[in-house]
Amino acid sequence: MHYDVVIAGGGFAGAYCAKTLGKLLGKGGEKRVALIAERNVLVFQPMLAEVAGSSLSPSAVVNPLRLLCRHVDVLQGGIHRIDWATKTLTLDGGRFTRNHAVTFDHLVLTLGSVTDLSRVPGMADHGRPMKSVADALRLRSTLINRLEEANLVEDAAMRARLLTFVVVGGGYTGVETAGQVQDFLRGSQKYYANLRDSKIRVVLVHGHPSLLIEIGQKLGEHALVVLKKRGIEVLLSTRVAEATASKVIFADGSFIEGHTIISTIGNAPNPVVLDLCRQLGIETEKGRVPTEPSMRVAGHPNLWTAGDCAAVPWNDRGELKISPPTAQLALRQGVQLGRNVARALAGQELKPFTYRYMGQLATIGEREAVAEVFGFHFSGFFAWWMWRTIYLGKLPGVLRKLRVMIDWTFELIFPRDLSLLLPPPDEILRPIHLEKGEGLFSRGDPCRAFYYVRRGTVELHEEGAAPRTLHAGAIIDQAELDGNNHWRVGAVATESSDVVVIRGRAHELLQTELRLTARGTA
Repeated sequence: MHYDVVIAGGGFAGAYCAKTLGKLLGKGGEKRVALIAERNVLVFQPMLAEVAGSSLSPSAVVNPLRLLCRHVDVLQGGIHRIDWATKTLTLDGGRFTRNHAVTFDHLVLTLGSVTDLSRVPGMADHGRPMKSVADALRLRSTLINRLEEANLVEDAAMRARLLTFVVVGGGYTGVETAGQVQDFLRGSQKYYANLRDSKIRVVLVHGHPSLLIEIGQKLGEHALVVLKKRGIEVLLSTRVAEATASKVIFADGSFIEGHTIISTIGNAPNPVVLDLCRQLGIETEKGRVPTEPSMRVAGHPNLWTAGDCAAVPWNDRGELKISPPTAQLALRQGVQLGRNVARALAGQELKPFTYRYMGQLATIGEREAVAEVFGFHFSGFFAWWMWRTIYLGKLPGVLRKLRVMIDWTFELIFPRDLSLLLPPPDEILRPIHLEKGEGLFSRGDPCRAFYYVRRGTVELHEEGAAPRTLHAGAIIDQAELDGNNHWRVGAVATESSDVVVIRGRAHELLQTELRLTARGTA
């Protein structure tokens, strides 16, 4: 598949770039422009915490990209690699559509950042991220499960751990999540007969000396006062050093016992973006790709970027700076970038990104918020009303606006929903059947799972070597990988065979265990 323009990433920058470009190109744009996103929806991140707190339904904060971005071909899949020399993008669309090649003339990078919790030992295993709707739903289910478990136990220490919730990170997401968690738990507590006199503990941990540094110290201090007044413990200038299933351990050796850790930190540069920068010899600015004011990458007329993965110059009220990675800026960058790409296709002059800063808003729960709008500071109920009004206006789609208005109205009158809605579990062990001659994977494929031969035989083919036959009971693991985590062998069933696929979290744990075992043996 070939396109004049491929937009890699379906966040605010990518979606609004595609929407703008599709509108300018009109009918026939589907043949010229493709938007590639891991999910076929745009997630309205500012309202994600309200999904976790059961104030909004999940469908209210997502908008289908195919409805939002008309006259653009939307492709759902994860991008494994971009080969700039051949202008080829390798796409993994799912179980049956892997390694799909998409070629392009112009590439727009809007892949944003990724979540990397591995920098804090144990955080990847026990911390619950807040990045997607699935994360918000899992957190909501976790909150309800903790209440249900605490309602069962009589041991005071166990109940205290079950009713302790630690939120790591005091930025927008952390503060808003802590407020929503507190609202949900306090509002639900009265419906649990054995918990009415129990203490629910919500702790917000932040590594900086003040909250919400994006808004400013004054409003950060107000947010701190309100959070403490509502019973939320706030630990400032406190760094998490380690996380376990029952503890959060800090750098000074102190700890908090609790079974629920919510992590709103851990943003890291996208590895696909970093790999492309290495190919082109581009030096990033803290993982972000530097651009010209038009959002074109200097020296590469067919490469553009915007959003969290881009370092876009921005004239903020006379001060030249790099645009901060916020949804407000990403949306405006996407619109301007779409116009510039259309100008480039038509051979017209490009225009620089300009935007008048409006301000920032953050909710802190219980009809309280803080806001900085056009240099004026607001807090309390009025700021909360402003937050809801402004973000309702920004929410794409009339239907979504109506749904949010209905959900918010019900929340003012009725208690929050306590129904336990669990997302589908990760399929970590999956049996598959192979007929004679059917391939399991090919040489050079990226490793996504390990395999256990339960019945039959599988033959491994390595370049320059005789085939090896594996019988029932054998495991195909990292011993067959090269240094880039790709298979250096191909695997084909030589008879009717059954294989168990070990994937997801189990695969990661097994990889780690085998790596440690190999080091110990050496």
